[in-house]
Amino acid sequence: MSLLLDLGTPPHIVRQIVGHSDIGVTMKVYAHASLDEQRKALRRLGDTLS
Repeated sequence: MSLLLDLGTPPHIVRQIVGHSDIGVTMKVYAHASLDEQRKALRRLGDTLS
C-alpha cells in the first residue's frame, strides 16, 4: 500500500482499501517514505528555491 501513496493516491482512499478505521493507523503503517523518495523531494525543493 506504500506504493499507492507513492503514486499519489490520497491517504483516505488507501485507508478505505486496507480497511483501517483510523487514518492515523494507515499513515503510521504505510506512509514511511523511502530514502530515494526523500532525496527526490529535497532535490525538487532545492530546484524550486534556486
